[in-house]
Amino acid sequence: MAEKTEIALDRGQVKKAVQALQAFLKTKSTSSSLFLDDTQQISLLFTFWKVPKEAQTIRIPLPHGQRPDTEEVCLFTRDEPKMTSEQTQRFYKKLLEERGVKNITEIIPYKALRTEYKPFEAKRRLLGNFDMFLSDDRIRRLLPSHLGKHFYQRKREPLCVNLQSKQLARDIQKVIQGTNVKVTNKGCCCMARVAHSGMTADEVTENIEAAVQTVVAKLRMKGPVMKLIHLKSQTSVALPIYTSELNHLTVLDDAEKQKQAQSPKAKEAAAKKQAKNKTEDTKQTDTTAEGKGEEKKKAKGKKKKAAEEEEEEIPQLVPIETQSKKPKVEKPPKKKQQLKKAPKPAVLKKGTKAQSKLTKKAGKTDSKVKRKVPKLK
Repeated sequence: MAEKTEIALDRGQVKKAVQALQAFLKTKSTSSSLFLDDTQQISLLFTFWKVPKEAQTIRIPLPHGQRPDTEEVCLFTRDEPKMTSEQTQRFYKKLLEERGVKNITEIIPYKALRTEYKPFEAKRRLLGNFDMFLSDDRIRRLLPSHLGKHFYQRKREPLCVNLQSKQLARDIQKVIQGTNVKVTNKGCCCMARVAHSGMTADEVTENIEAAVQTVVAKLRMKGPVMKLIHLKSQTSVALPIYTSELNHLTVLDDAEKQKQAQSPKAKEAAAKKQAKNKTEDTKQTDTTAEGKGEEKKKAKGKKKKAAEEEEEEIPQLVPIETQSKKPKVEKPPKKKQQLKKAPKPAVLKKGTKAQSKLTKKAGKTDSKVKRKVPKLK
């Protein structure tokens, strides 16, 4: 496996891209804007050579805060034992003041989240009222079922904080002013917010360098990872600040070939091929040996048959005399007596035909009339 390659950004090129982006954002901003602190986010767009196998979230600490002080932050806390939701809210407000935390504007206990923000409209209102959400790490597993899918679709899910830490102010400041990158296994691109338009060019460049180095170091991928890096805002075009070399393709191909060769499936396939080749060689040798043996046997059989035919003598055939039979005398065939044909009767005339019909009718009547024989008593 190839080791992870480091990325060397050209600081001058990055600064030029930042200045060009800031000039573009100034032209877009007008004096008649509704908000005086109308700042836009500046983000980095990372493009990898291949899709990651595992999804991960990378936290990036930045040297300069990338959120303005006017942003509102909400904190979800756990329910303290033997306290109501109002008492727990007062308890954590007092704790944050003692530790020097001033960035949090609202504290919502877990019990209040379940009861007051149960309707769908209340959750949507909560999502629109705050720019960032934090949660006590002791209840982070319970929040997804109560917050809803809109927090996660907009990538506004709460970030975990250890409220029992001794350096609570420093930890909360790192989480608020830092950023995070969500690397998914469904694509080769991800985005991270690194600055805003109100920062200077030097601060933005330092944040960009820190973000790139931490992402490359914490990614669970080996070899040449990064393909392209772009700088963009919400309304601008993506400006390229890093492009990888084409020789990284050959490194990736070699790494994939080594993986395939070292995989157990490839080893099994190679072993099967070797076994097949051996069996084919043995079969060929066996068939050649059998063919030679059969040819030898056939030649021997032919020789034996020829010798036997030479030894055997052909017997002489003697004719056998038989008594001659007398020829049969053929009798002359009897002549068939030709039967004389009876002459056809002459054609009768019309008058004769009428007489013959009368005679026939008379005969029928005679045959039908029966004589009455007297019965003897």
